[in-house]
Amino acid sequence: MSLNPQDMLRLLPAVLRIRDLAQAEFSPGWLDAADRKNYLELQGVLDSGGVLTPAQQQIYGAVRERGLAGPLASLIGLLAEQIAALQENVEQLYDDQFIETCADWVVPYIGDLIGYRMLHGVTPAIASPRAEVAHTIGYRRRKGTVVCLEQLARDVTGWSATAVEFFQRIVVSQSMNHIRPQCLASPDMRNGNALERLNTAFDPVMHTIDVRRIASESGRYNIPNIGMFLWSISSWPLTGSPAISVDSRRWRFHPLGIDQPLYSHALPIVAFSGMSKPINVPEPISRRVLDAGKNDYYGAGLSLLLYELTGGTVTPVPATDVCICNLSDHAGTWAHLPTVNGKYAVDPVLGRIGARVDLPAGTSLAVDFQYGFSAPMGGGEYDREAETADASAPANLILVPDHHAHIQDAIAALGAKGGVVEIRDSGRYEEALAIAAPANSQIVLRAADGYRPTIVLTAPLVIGGGEQSAVRLNGLLIAGDTLTVGSGGSNALGVLEIAHCTLVPGIALHPDGSPVHRQTPGIDIDTPGVALTIRQSIVGGIRVHALSSANAADSIIDATDQTEVAYADHDNESAGGALSLVNCTVVGKIHARTLPLVSNSILMARLASPDDWTAPIVADRLQEGCIRFTYLSPGARVPRRYHCLPESADTVDLGTPHFVTLRYGSPAYAKLDRSSGDAVRGGADNDCEPGVFNAVAGVQREGNLRLRLSEYLRVGLEAGIFYES
Repeated sequence: MSLNPQDMLRLLPAVLRIRDLAQAEFSPGWLDAADRKNYLELQGVLDSGGVLTPAQQQIYGAVRERGLAGPLASLIGLLAEQIAALQENVEQLYDDQFIETCADWVVPYIGDLIGYRMLHGVTPAIASPRAEVAHTIGYRRRKGTVVCLEQLARDVTGWSATAVEFFQRIVVSQSMNHIRPQCLASPDMRNGNALERLNTAFDPVMHTIDVRRIASESGRYNIPNIGMFLWSISSWPLTGSPAISVDSRRWRFHPLGIDQPLYSHALPIVAFSGMSKPINVPEPISRRVLDAGKNDYYGAGLSLLLYELTGGTVTPVPATDVCICNLSDHAGTWAHLPTVNGKYAVDPVLGRIGARVDLPAGTSLAVDFQYGFSAPMGGGEYDREAETADASAPANLILVPDHHAHIQDAIAALGAKGGVVEIRDSGRYEEALAIAAPANSQIVLRAADGYRPTIVLTAPLVIGGGEQSAVRLNGLLIAGDTLTVGSGGSNALGVLEIAHCTLVPGIALHPDGSPVHRQTPGIDIDTPGVALTIRQSIVGGIRVHALSSANAADSIIDATDQTEVAYADHDNESAGGALSLVNCTVVGKIHARTLPLVSNSILMARLASPDDWTAPIVADRLQEGCIRFTYLSPGARVPRRYHCLPESADTVDLGTPHFVTLRYGSPAYAKLDRSSGDAVRGGADNDCEPGVFNAVAGVQREGNLRLRLSEYLRVGLEAGIFYES
């Protein structure tokens, strides 16, 4: 039966339809979708004072005629509406029998039928319970297999993972009926590649039995043991980045000219298709591995690639012209520099390049490579589409290097109306910059999505503006000097926003990654009324005028040492303006007028010996503000605390965070070490770790995996979780 009310009306006797039409009035609700659309368009023309063309008048008259409905037609329309609702309900009841089509409220009931247990939705694969309930059948079919365990680990943690059956790597007495030629009691000492993997997830060497329990993560090689290996540090790309020259023969991959390990680009693996291999996980590339598998790591779209830039021509260096060497320091230069024409030497451990002997004068090098870090923050080529997708096209958009080769020229070209300067490459720009935002307007200096330019300042970056003006920086790596908001009488800048940027702690770095200027701040605001906002960024020390304010979220403020000043006024000692911190890690001393809110953060500071400061963390107004779920160094003088560390832990040691490293440039920079107690690793208000990596939710990811392992392990087996990074 048709649910079209016009069709239903035609089923009635003609006499009833004629009588109903005599009492009919125009009703837009009686029209079908196409007629209703035409009516609204034509009526809009009439309402605006327009005149319909003859063709439009004909359509308008026909539509109004079809829209005539009497009392009986209106009743039939109401019945049709209710029948349609009933039919839709019946169809939905059928759809609710399937997880792919059921209503949202049905998902938990279907999950309960198959014994599904809810997880923390901290990764894309399990963010939707519907998807995971749908996948549960696939998991159950493979329950107990090592391939299933590995796939589960990848899905519920969102990290690269592999599963290892340790009983396959135990030295056993051989049976002549079941010979295992790979189970050699003594390893081949001439196989360097195998020995390099010793005690890792991909260790091919057989071991003697270990009777300690794997659940305590101390024992490994025993018959019931399964090891789940996780890589919590991911690899992030940098493409078309200029290599930094030490001299004509020596170059470095990193655009700041520091030694940094190169990481492998983790190639994706099809679900349930097999076990992960080293090329499927993000790990530092060793010299032996790169030498043995150059075709897997070197090339376009892989882990690294060299280019020669000569007179505007970009030429990729073929793999046959690249050899892998140890380019460590030796006798005032580097060891093993190439001596053959046309050959390059690459050291992936130090991130160094030995250039060819016959490199033409004026030729520079560019590189594609991967570096390691724990999360998408600071300057990077990760997805920032939400930051760069404007709701409407900017009235004034200047592109670098498309419109101007230099950033300062692009800023000057914006003129008196402000606008956006967008950098569309991952190049290196060495220049002096000054930004002056017009009154009631803004200037945005940003990297395009998918790029991370490096700006090396040759002088302080001077920022200013008129009344109610704003300057916004996004997606940049800035080194060389300080961002300065001067105290000039005409400077009335209202907002300075720094998002997804890295302002190198210590201004510049030595080749070993140590800071050059430890006591020089990264941001210096010496004018009142400025609201500084920092999001998902890494910055050095901050100096803020007492009548300005700073608000940081999901960021690192690193003064390069706990005894240096992370936050204060321009004189490095007086109180800076109001400071708010959410999900931040701060290294260095703090002196603020007020701390309105400090939440889920780690404040690492201590007094030097001697020191003019009376406490490592000081707020002048103790009656204003709140500190919650935050670690505070001993001796801090702050407003009221709620559930802060180390007080909320059983002992001071269990409530003190320990970091893998606090040196910027290291892959594990600002990452909590697993030796930190549970009180620290779950010390935030969402049971995650406090600090900058709160959103990573490492504790929840690990908890998800433990919950699933208890469900999918074979009877009698026991699993342990090991972090490869």
